[in-house]
Order: sequence, then C-alpha cells, then structure tokens
Amino acid sequence: MDQAALLLINFNATSLYDKIILNLKKHFNLNSKTIIPEIDLSKYYSEERDQYYSTKLIEYALSNFSSFKKILMITDFDLYVPVLTFVFGEAQLNGKAAIVSAHRLYPEFYGLPPNEDLFLARLIKEINHELGHTYGLRHCLNFECVMHSSSNVDEIDIKGEAFCKKCLEKISPYL
Repeated sequence: MDQAALLLINFNATSLYDKIILNLKKHFNLNSKTIIPEIDLSKYYSEERDQYYSTKLIEYALSNFSSFKKILMITDFDLYVPVLTFVFGEAQLNGKAAIVSAHRLYPEFYGLPPNEDLFLARLIKEINHELGHTYGLRHCLNFECVMHSSSNVDEIDIKGEAFCKKCLEKISPYL
C-alpha cells in the first residue's frame, strides 16, 4: 500500500483524524503518515485578503515532502488563488499534492450551530475531490459524483463522497 503524507496545518479537529485516515485507505488505498509541519506561514499569507495562497502552500509541500506518493494538506485557514474569492481546495492535476481548507466547511461559518457529522461529510468530499485531481480526474458532470465541481457548500452537500462509475473506472488502475 502506498503512503501519503497527511500534513495538518493549523487544523484543530483532532477528533476527526482517524476518520480522515480511514477515508484515505477506503477510497485511495493509501496509508497515511500524519505530520504537523513546522512552517513559517507568513510567506503564504495575504494581509489584503486575510487568506493564504493555496498554490504556494502546495509548492512548499512538494519541496519538503516529495518522497511520499501523495501529499494531502488540511488546514483551518481560508485559502485563495488570485483569480477567485476563495477556494475549498486545490490540487495538482496528475500530480501528487493537494490542499483542502476546512474554513468554509464548518456550519458555524454560515451562522449555524456546530454539526460534526455535516462538517466531516463536507471535509471528506473535498478531500476525495482534490485527491481525485491528483489521479488525473477532471470535473464531472454527474451531480452525485465527488468530482462534480462545487462553488458553495450547498453543492458540496448535494454530491456524494464517492466517485461515479465513469470516474472510478478512470482511476482504478492507479489505486
């Protein structure tokens, strides 16, 4: 079984670590090594936006953890790329690194009461979506497929955590 680096950057939902690791085994056949990296985050922070630049964080991960088959970063920080207001995550298409922001996945972000089950479901979907990109998958038109593009949490809530049959066929040889 291949090994993934699970980099937790200011991610405080410690009670969910085991569930995330199980998800990586279930959907990607990956064993995970959990790492809390020592990182100077000021290099990746935009004061103007009050967000962190996801592409630069991916570059950091690739520079420091390239020995792993896959690299997944999870953070509670809000992420951006210059052309968008925010991103739930970003990944290298056909690459090895992905990052997911939990920041906008918490129900509390929208003024709702905490709901760990809903938060976990959203987080797993975004993890699977971004890692799917690292295996070469593009956005899928099937609304139930985890690879369907999401621009808001309502769209995340609609889709499933798994790949549709068509997407699964594309990545099965790599799993």
